[in-house]
Amino acid sequence: MTLNVNSAVRAVAVSPDGKHIVSGSWDKSVRVWDASTGSELKELKGHTNWVASVAFSPDGKHIVSGCWDKLVRVWDASTGSELKELKGHTDPVTSVAFSPDGKHIVSGSGDISVRVWDASTGSELKVLKGHTHPVTSVAFSPDGKHIVSGSRDKSVRVWDASTGSELKELKGHTNWVTSVAFSPDGKHIVSGSERDNSVRVWDASTGSELKELKGHTDQVTSVAFSPDGKHIVSGSRDKLVRVWDVSMGSELKELKGHTDPVTSVAFSPDGKHIVSGSGDKLVRVWDASTGSELKELKGHTDSVTSVAFSQDGKHIVSGSGDKSVRVWDVSMGSELKELKGHTHWVTSVAFSPDGKHIVSGSRDKSVRVWDASMGSELKKLKGYTHWVTSVAFSPDGKHIVSGSRDNSVWVWDASMGSELKELKGHTDPVTSVAFSPDGKHIVSGSRDKSVRVWDVLTGSELKELKGHTHLVTSVVFSPDGKHIVSGSEDKSVHVWDALTGGELKELKGHTNLVTSVAFSPDGNHIISGSYNNLAQVWDSRPLYIRERIADSNQYGQYTGWLLSPHSSIRLMFVPPEALLPDASNILTIPSSASSHVDFTHAYLGPQWAECYHL
Repeated sequence: MTLNVNSAVRAVAVSPDGKHIVSGSWDKSVRVWDASTGSELKELKGHTNWVASVAFSPDGKHIVSGCWDKLVRVWDASTGSELKELKGHTDPVTSVAFSPDGKHIVSGSGDISVRVWDASTGSELKVLKGHTHPVTSVAFSPDGKHIVSGSRDKSVRVWDASTGSELKELKGHTNWVTSVAFSPDGKHIVSGSERDNSVRVWDASTGSELKELKGHTDQVTSVAFSPDGKHIVSGSRDKLVRVWDVSMGSELKELKGHTDPVTSVAFSPDGKHIVSGSGDKLVRVWDASTGSELKELKGHTDSVTSVAFSQDGKHIVSGSGDKSVRVWDVSMGSELKELKGHTHWVTSVAFSPDGKHIVSGSRDKSVRVWDASMGSELKKLKGYTHWVTSVAFSPDGKHIVSGSRDNSVWVWDASMGSELKELKGHTDPVTSVAFSPDGKHIVSGSRDKSVRVWDVLTGSELKELKGHTHLVTSVVFSPDGKHIVSGSEDKSVHVWDALTGGELKELKGHTNLVTSVAFSPDGNHIISGSYNNLAQVWDSRPLYIRERIADSNQYGQYTGWLLSPHSSIRLMFVPPEALLPDASNILTIPSSASSHVDFTHAYLGPQWAECYHL
């Protein structure tokens, strides 16, 4: 059967009962045909440009069409009359579909948006933003809970149909995605591409390609863990904020919106929200579970350099190159206060633990303390002869620590604004400072390649942790205060024993300088960001191996060696005088080339480095 149309047909669909066919054409018309006879039943006129997509409602009573005239139209399938004209798109509509219950319509457009409409009233319910190039194809999942879209930005995206939030971005195609569809059971998505010549199948629930999920395409600038330690958020110069699953290592969300490099990211204390700052002068608040943008905080007139949440998660503080510190209401997205006083770039900001005060550091060489509710400047802490690079409150909120390019670390009385201690020792600019969880110690990193631990009460230097071969960029204590982690431009992350100052492990893998490090709240993982475009997660927990020492009857030439679990690698030699009577010495290996043993006079085997890779 041939249906005669006078112009190129752009789209066709079959009614649910199979009795009718609808077509859209370059001649601006929508036509309904009898499927059995091939005769034209109706010509639906109204569009003023190419009709790109058509679909029947599930009950077959209505037709929806999308057109290059930027409109979506709903028609009565039996009479051919136009019921609704859905306005909102600002570029050609490329794809339309009904939800399985017929209550909603989804449309994709060259304006890079996906929109959800109420089919009965024609009102716009949601605008799904995330694609960066024209959307080419849209579809509902069989249960109506999700929407899938394909785009010329080479991505396939999955959205929550009720909230409009982006759930997944499926990456893999190297050119335009032209078509997308759900499998009948809703478990898989299939996508086709025009120029990479591929068809890809994806897991709809996890977003994984049942073949590569890609990550940042430029340097990672900031990283943070969610409060439960299950997720990571990272910001990058590729203008994106991404959320990752720690256990799987998979990307959960790509939060798009910033138009310049992302400079700072953080989770809210309850883990429900993410805040990001960017060179585009904006602060954005995101729903951590859905990835949807909740708020765009406008006010700064230069790059946002630092962001932080208050402990109750109700407020955000941001610092900027515009010399201001701003306080925002998270729920409303409104600016509450603009804290003016700094005369140069603000480099670092933080809330006090009770949320009543804010501390900021600046290139104007000052540290300032502000009343968070009033926005008034309470204290201006002077003394530095160069930029302030990093600031932090002590856990009890009584003290402030700051680091500077004048090589010094200063401790201040937060209430009085008086200088309590100047911690001297670094021979180059200080880049990062942090308090221990109990507030008794401070750790600092510097361009002199060292990490130093200080006694807050006395101001004395307790430890100098040496090992990095280039400037240290970031330092932090573990949640239990037992360990310190540091990142460096030497491309490595080092883990240190906070008590002894001994290096426990060197985490290698980054191929460029490490920019930021953090512990998960439970202390089990470390996250590091780097100029190599990667955020890497490391397991900081010890690996325990319980093995008997080899004896001559069993292993011959390996007598006295503690072997790997597979008895293939010599881990440690234990002289006879160090053996326990039952030869059941236990070795504890903290996931690196170092060890703690419950016997003496032992030394590591020459192939130690290989043992951890088994």
